[in-house]
Amino acid sequence: MKILIIGAVAAGTSAAAKARRNNEDAEIKIYEMDSDISYSACGLPYYIGTEVERREQLVPRNAAFFKSKYNVDIFTGHQVLSIDPDKKSLEVKDLSSSDVLTESYDKLVISTGAKPVLPPIKGIDKKNVFVLRNVRSADAIKNYVGQSKPQKALVIGSGFIGLEMVENLKALGMEVVVVEMEDHLMKPLDNDVSIYLRDVIIKNGVQVYLNDSVQELKGGGFVEKAILRSGTEIETDMVIVATGIRPNVELARLAGVELGTTGAIKVDNRMETNIKDIYACGDCAETYSLITGKVFYRPLGSTANKMGRIAGDQITGGDLEFRGILGTGIFKIFDTTVAQTGLTEREARQDGYDVVVCHNIKPDKPEYFHGEEMLIKAIADRKSGRLLGVQIIGKAGVDKRIDVFATAMTFGAKAQDLFHLDLAYAPPFSTTKDPVMYTGMILTNDIERNRKLITAEELAKKLEAGEKVSIIDARVQKQYQLNHVEGAINIPHEVLRETAEDLDKDAVTVTYCNKGVTGNAAQNILINNGFKHVYNLSGGHKNYARVMKGKEEKK
Repeated sequence: MKILIIGAVAAGTSAAAKARRNNEDAEIKIYEMDSDISYSACGLPYYIGTEVERREQLVPRNAAFFKSKYNVDIFTGHQVLSIDPDKKSLEVKDLSSSDVLTESYDKLVISTGAKPVLPPIKGIDKKNVFVLRNVRSADAIKNYVGQSKPQKALVIGSGFIGLEMVENLKALGMEVVVVEMEDHLMKPLDNDVSIYLRDVIIKNGVQVYLNDSVQELKGGGFVEKAILRSGTEIETDMVIVATGIRPNVELARLAGVELGTTGAIKVDNRMETNIKDIYACGDCAETYSLITGKVFYRPLGSTANKMGRIAGDQITGGDLEFRGILGTGIFKIFDTTVAQTGLTEREARQDGYDVVVCHNIKPDKPEYFHGEEMLIKAIADRKSGRLLGVQIIGKAGVDKRIDVFATAMTFGAKAQDLFHLDLAYAPPFSTTKDPVMYTGMILTNDIERNRKLITAEELAKKLEAGEKVSIIDARVQKQYQLNHVEGAINIPHEVLRETAEDLDKDAVTVTYCNKGVTGNAAQNILINNGFKHVYNLSGGHKNYARVMKGKEEKK
């Protein structure tokens, strides 16, 4: 059997390695346009910055390694020009000699990856405008930084790569500006979590422009100034364009391979396309959601490796099948970690779910062990209790929690299940009731025990609409006097039992404290005293104040 693979980064090399493990006799060849193979694309920003010292740390393997370990022939600098499914052959060009050869196959794997999306900006072709996509592009940025010593950098876009570049350019001593055309940073986050991310970035001296876009990059051969849609002018010595990627599918499309609704290659759970014996994996192929079952496009290195392994197994007679993904992602920005998995609140509502949303602010471990607060936003389906999505931002313990949530969600966990997880506890590592368990408790109280939650945005909408809402600040008077929700009356928790009879039991009532726990205790008192419509403010005043500040900052 002869196996040909187009592309030699994450998915392609994973497919080749698995195919070889299954079949020692197969002839396996990979064609790759680039000069580097099997590299860590996610590590590139840190190679440009100060974290990764040597190029070889990101590109530890070459064609000779794959030949000696896996008996796989990798041809770098070779471009596949066309695929002929009827003849089961490829036309391949050697870029160094311009020679063109025809290569037959029994099984073909397309892992052509993705390519950057370049917005229509006048002057985007100038010499100090860069896109970070592969090791050679990282080399170009690193060389420019080393030779030209830029003092100011502009990053267009706020996805994973864009924000990781922000941190690493800042670490090199530059003044950094971020421009994002959406109304919040990092699309996989909801607005009320993204505002915390924005705080972190601004606190570290980075300027952020939201709801704006670059219209022109002005200068001679090099950019000197960026002109925004708003008319703002930004002086800069270099520009990083990080406005997303799209699947690289033209070769497949011309061969008659069917594309899905996302624009990526449509595959089944065996990674096979509509054409027999042609498979696709990695950033060029679409995936589907474990939550909704719907196809979507979420290019991630972890997913590419998984898809490649499945493709390699299937083409050599294995039975591995793709089960879908949650789209779990995580990144570091300065001293903070941001992570998400599953659906955002806006995605869940768009898909028709009746959602329960909680904002849980808890330390990763006890305060006496220097615990650091994290914000956990969790979304569950009110009807079934199923956990739909989680977003977390904090300085410590975020990675541990997001992986627990992702594992639970993979196996269909309900919010009610989270409290019953037998998680490891000792003071250096966690609180006795871990933040994951607390999240389950908060959601369960809403879903099953009539302890309803109201988000900051929902309360703000009620107030803006002039709805009559009785708001009770259950904190001590000193905290109330410092800052409180507009229209709230201060009835500290310890005296609420004595004053409850003086309140309207039929009114829509919202209780709150700093973060939510005492607000819930006040809610319990009122419900147990016959109040009919009582909500606890999700995340308490701390979250409410930050969300409202964010709304004002955008005006």
